[in-house]
Amino acid sequence: MRKNYFVTLISFLAICLMMAGCKSSGVNTVPMVGILDMPLQEDSIPANVKNAMDNAIKFHSHEIMSDTIANIAVFAIDEIDQTPSEGYGIMVTKGAETTNFLNIRNTRQPQAKYDAKTGDLWLTSSAMEGTGVHVEWFYQIRFQENGKAYIKTVVNPYNMQQELLKRMGYTIDGESVTLYDKDNVLKTVTNTISDMGEFDQDKPICIGEQLYYDVNGDKPRVVFVPGLKFDTSPMPYYDDMPDLSAPFAIDDNGNYTIGEITVHDNSAE
Repeated sequence: MRKNYFVTLISFLAICLMMAGCKSSGVNTVPMVGILDMPLQEDSIPANVKNAMDNAIKFHSHEIMSDTIANIAVFAIDEIDQTPSEGYGIMVTKGAETTNFLNIRNTRQPQAKYDAKTGDLWLTSSAMEGTGVHVEWFYQIRFQENGKAYIKTVVNPYNMQQELLKRMGYTIDGESVTLYDKDNVLKTVTNTISDMGEFDQDKPICIGEQLYYDVNGDKPRVVFVPGLKFDTSPMPYYDDMPDLSAPFAIDDNGNYTIGEITVHDNSAE
């Protein structure tokens, strides 16, 4: 009986040690900082494009998504008669009903997917773009009984950044950088940039400039890349940093819950 007790105790301790190996073991991490310093304002369509859309005879568009079973499709508007859309305008169709969302941008390959279980249409749209910059809006779209689409929830990039900052931390040891989701180690990387001076003393690691979405799975995922900042440049660098992602769900009140953060599988996109 005593022997069995010690065997059970040893097994229990071994399991505890294995579980502890997945944690930070009490390491004091430093919180990351956000690049976006306030909520972004949604774009306003240029006056000449709006005028053309208000008086349009025909929209020229290309397909973003088609779900033949649900009879739902999403299109990006390219031209209004002979007027370029300047990257504005999304059309959503369900059956014979078409809904135009003219202020939503359609540049940088927006994604869309219909979730038949929830009745949600997921849509992404560029919020900021440029060299090293990829920031997106996320739209939760639903349908009325007559097929008319409406926007149920808009996820502002700043708000998503702030939610991620509640969990993201790091440690730096020489050129070795370890990223954490609270106490969980996500990845350790080695900085290879040697011509930008030392790490920035106040904000060496930040998020918010690369924050976008992947809608290819069962749930939408937010994808973000932490950037390294150095004391010789205000720009973050991403050469050695991993893409991270997490699934999230939006409730009926527009609140969203972020799931487990992991290193993102880019092959799934």
